[in-house]
Amino acid sequence: MFGKILIANRGEIACRVIRTARKLGVRTVAVYSDADARALHVEMADEAVHIGASPVGESYLRGDRIITAALATGAEAIHPGYGFLSENPDFVDHVTAAGLVFIGPSAASIRAMGLKDAAKRLMETAGVPVVPGYHGEAQEIVLLASKAREIGYPVLIKARAGGGGKGMRRVDHPDDFSEALSGARREAKAAFGDDRVLVEKYVDKPRHIEVQVFGDNFGNAVHLYERDCSAQRRHQKVIEEAPAPGMTPALRKAMTEAAVKAAKAIDYSGAGTIEFIVDASQGLKADRFWFMEMNTRLQVEHPVTEMVTGVDLVEWQLRVASGEKLPKTQAEITLSGHAFEARLYAEDAAKGFLPATGTLHHLKFPGAGPQGGSMRIETGVRAGDAISPFYDPMIAKLVVHGKDRTTALGALRETLARTEVAGSTVNTAFLAALAADAYFAAGDIDTGLIGRHQEALTAIPAPSDETIAAAALAATDAGAPGPAADPWATLSGYAHFHTLARRIRLRHGEENILARVSARPDGRFQVALEAPHDAVNTHDLRTMPHTARWPGHVTVFEGAVGYTFAVPDPLAKADEAGAASGSLRAPMPGLVKLVRAAAGDAVIKGQPLLILEAMKMEHMIAAPHDGVIAEIATEGAQVSDGTVLVRFAEDGQG
Repeated sequence: MFGKILIANRGEIACRVIRTARKLGVRTVAVYSDADARALHVEMADEAVHIGASPVGESYLRGDRIITAALATGAEAIHPGYGFLSENPDFVDHVTAAGLVFIGPSAASIRAMGLKDAAKRLMETAGVPVVPGYHGEAQEIVLLASKAREIGYPVLIKARAGGGGKGMRRVDHPDDFSEALSGARREAKAAFGDDRVLVEKYVDKPRHIEVQVFGDNFGNAVHLYERDCSAQRRHQKVIEEAPAPGMTPALRKAMTEAAVKAAKAIDYSGAGTIEFIVDASQGLKADRFWFMEMNTRLQVEHPVTEMVTGVDLVEWQLRVASGEKLPKTQAEITLSGHAFEARLYAEDAAKGFLPATGTLHHLKFPGAGPQGGSMRIETGVRAGDAISPFYDPMIAKLVVHGKDRTTALGALRETLARTEVAGSTVNTAFLAALAADAYFAAGDIDTGLIGRHQEALTAIPAPSDETIAAAALAATDAGAPGPAADPWATLSGYAHFHTLARRIRLRHGEENILARVSARPDGRFQVALEAPHDAVNTHDLRTMPHTARWPGHVTVFEGAVGYTFAVPDPLAKADEAGAASGSLRAPMPGLVKLVRAAAGDAVIKGQPLLILEAMKMEHMIAAPHDGVIAEIATEGAQVSDGTVLVRFAEDGQG
């Protein structure tokens, strides 16, 4: 076993690797960028080395600096985690050339599976079924459009490099092919540095089912059963589970045998995942699945496999990379129960899942496992940490296990309801709505489920009067445990002729709220809301919802929904600058990738104006109303959150 390893990653996966290394007595070296100087993975590791500025191209993608850090600290091996350099064969070559061990597959294996088109040709040769489509080298638009017509619409344009839904477009009609191809190529080029694509038949009711495989350096390869990752939004996984609901013995046998065959075809060593697309339009059948791609690394969703097999996949990675054989044979790997993983993100589900930033002023996970199941939280952040625009906005993975799918799903719902985050917009309520969806609960899942139900899944009901009253009461600090931080804020005390009261102003969205909070002689509080709200009955602090105070705000938690209210400083002057409806502002930091209008143009509501690239995804910015453009951002401009992208001329002005 290694004595010391360097982890070429950040966030929750770096913390995950550190935990297993510590269990095995292996010392760890973390690397970090400027933005991560105080990150949790830096604190957890035995040593840490600064490798550059915050952008990934100046830090976590600098393989030369990472290798130098490994050599300088005496690390024997490098664990890549996932993302960043984990599937970069050139980096693997440089690691091995430096006399270090790469904890993962060989460069040759990564190259064999790194490009989807070449991988599918290889799998066809190995006898693994692949999706009907065009996987050739020629990339002329006329040829690709012709192949799409031969395949038959709808088709799926996919970047041949990378994954995560980037560079992917569904096309339903030939007239839309050219623009979809351009968008896919731009996104693929930005994300992977390769704009070449393949074109495949779009499966009408696709299930995304993948098989965890593991190989060693002695020719052995096994599978650890399947995971279902069909619950996706924008081609990115949201909730994963193992085993796949509705899985039949015949399909499981066919898929796992095909997965092991694929791994052996490239002499695979380490953890890997064979991803299949399954046509579920007529149920799960053994002749209706096709190879999509292989991820030559540890997957984000690997904990669900660990929960149902009892295997520590990171431990297996370390053992195999250090020269050991696989710890178990295929016959010794068994399934037990059911597991779910929900990805908790800083994002605004109601706004098309736009990534969000902010400081996690309040972060609280359940302290114990849910009734009827077990739980583990995989995270790389703590309360007080900031969600950076430079990296993936994942906050945590909530992983639960139960004796069967029903029990595990109940545990997932309970865990989501007991998770509290304030300081950034998060997707907790969306995850809870998905977990409660009737189709999801029944296991009737496909990759289009979220898209079909997106409006209902992302809708948040307006806060009730009781919720608003709780926010007003929390804003006074009344009833706070221990000594009040501000003695002038408390409502308790002596009043000679009248009940003590305090007026509180709140803001929720566009609504301004005025409340009067009064202390009662019995120690309870009464909150009256001005019209259009009704008076609210007395509230007992012992039955108050969970709340969190953070600078200028209060958040009230009701199950998985967090209602955040701004608490204006009564001494501060209202700053309404920039609140006019005559401008469009950037919803997040990003790059103005493409501008489709110019100053002086008359535009109509819904007309595309520009494309903003943020976190390697493209976001279309459209006109919110008819009008004439006075100013528009410059193509190639790097903008921050809130920057004016488009300013409209006032009525009568051009």
